[in-house]
Amino acid sequence: MSRKMFHPAFNAFFILLFSITLFNCASINKEKMEKDFAQFVKDYESKVIPLSRDADLAYFNATISGKKEDYDRSAELEIKRSKIYSSKEDFEKLKHFRESGLISDPTLKRELETLYNAYLENQVDEKRLEEIIKLRTDIENKFSTFRAEVNGKKLTDNEVEEILKNSRDSRELKAAWLGHKAIGKVVASDVVRLAKMRNESARQLGFKNYHEMSLKLSEQDPQEIEKLFDELDDLTREAFVKLKGEMDAALAKRYGISPKELMPWHYQNRFFQEAPKIYEVDLDAYYKGKDIVELTKAYYSGIGLPMSDLAEKSDLYEKEGKYQHAYCTSIDREGDVRVVMNVKPNYNWMNTSLHEFGHAVYDKFADRNLPWQLREPAHTFTTEAVAMLFGRFASNPAWMQDVLGISDEEKAKIGDAGFKSLRLEQLVFSRWVQVVYRFEKSMYENPDQDLNKLWWDLVEKYQGLKRPEGRNEPDWASKIHISSYPCYYHNYMLGELLASQLYYHITEKVLKASDPKGQSFSGRKEVGSYLVKNVFEPGRKYYWNDMIEKATGEKLTAKYYAKQFVE
Repeated sequence: MSRKMFHPAFNAFFILLFSITLFNCASINKEKMEKDFAQFVKDYESKVIPLSRDADLAYFNATISGKKEDYDRSAELEIKRSKIYSSKEDFEKLKHFRESGLISDPTLKRELETLYNAYLENQVDEKRLEEIIKLRTDIENKFSTFRAEVNGKKLTDNEVEEILKNSRDSRELKAAWLGHKAIGKVVASDVVRLAKMRNESARQLGFKNYHEMSLKLSEQDPQEIEKLFDELDDLTREAFVKLKGEMDAALAKRYGISPKELMPWHYQNRFFQEAPKIYEVDLDAYYKGKDIVELTKAYYSGIGLPMSDLAEKSDLYEKEGKYQHAYCTSIDREGDVRVVMNVKPNYNWMNTSLHEFGHAVYDKFADRNLPWQLREPAHTFTTEAVAMLFGRFASNPAWMQDVLGISDEEKAKIGDAGFKSLRLEQLVFSRWVQVVYRFEKSMYENPDQDLNKLWWDLVEKYQGLKRPEGRNEPDWASKIHISSYPCYYHNYMLGELLASQLYYHITEKVLKASDPKGQSFSGRKEVGSYLVKNVFEPGRKYYWNDMIEKATGEKLTAKYYAKQFVE
């Protein structure tokens, strides 16, 4: 039987025609998929934008009033917002968009990835999600209204800190420390219950536990974070042990006891997360009688990042029932950014004010032409980095001269001690973060273990503090982040690494300064221009390490942190 043969030219034409047809079909499919996704986003934004504005404003109002009805209102709106992300129908659409591989526009693709992660976290039983939100809100309310009882008086956190910093009476120090730790008993059982509920939700979504889920959905590899923290432990251990010896000698002398008698309440802080004052410089004295908020406004304006408008809508001073810590929130991603603080004229609140308004200018200057979903920092730790970059200046002699107007003599007097104080602060904080990161990781792996023992084992190992004899109390639960901001603390340390990387890049590449350690950035508007263009405006348009590489020429590295504080 003969077989009909086609001419080679005809075969080539047929193949070309078939290829063109396939290409056209693919183009049509791609165009349709991107059009469908754009419509999905439009529908999503119509629901989430007004509700997010209301929810974030309600949370702000609750934290400054302390009223239960305000916290209930906040929880109610948070639950409504969570229901947007818990929609099974919408999540299936996102899975379809993602698995199609047809969303190739870089901005749309990035938007799809962030939306997918946001929805995935909420694909759990709605009733359980509501219970988690209500329990977390109830715990926050207990923290906000709790006052430590010390020798018959009820004290705010600020007042407890004042005692720990200034008293030389070991009995008074112990009473203040124990008074604060009492919040642990109040909330501990609720925090364990919350951890178990979070774990159950995470396992429903295919994760081992909530800690693993939190890292992965925030685009972090748990193994890489673990490796980084092991490296940081190795990097800081020897230097910290040496400095701890200096601290112990100075503190023992201050309290008239031997170094062996030092207890956690002798380290001038509720958690030993901040460095005690052991050098011959009283940084608080330079801020006594100063208007911390006005200093902050003047500094940020001078570097081209004005934030007076943000301060006007913020709540910055103590009042009854108010949240006792500090935070920054973007109400609408349109420029309504607010800070909550409890300002006092001292070094700690100068640092905090610079820190929180660092968050605020990051939010303020995000490119509003970006889709709403991408109009926020590249990652939670990148906004921490900017906040830390500026917060560090509160102990910088060059900054203090440029902003406070101290003399050359004063600058020279505090120069060495100022740097030593900052270095000590960094290493003390680095070891504290090790405790929180490893505690949370272990707690979510097994919330039924002896958490009181786990906490003190880690405190002894990484901070070198002595466990009070016979103490078996939930001191771990007295740290609000463990309940209200879970699996977040490691980002503070990543932020410190990036803060050093940004500092050196700005100093050497933007300002082209010959003295990398003597910079304050004061009055240098090019600093603000650089940050706006390279860090703030891109928002979440890029994966966080890609943004860092674009902004500094390198991916995130610990070498600049080591260069600044360890070497």
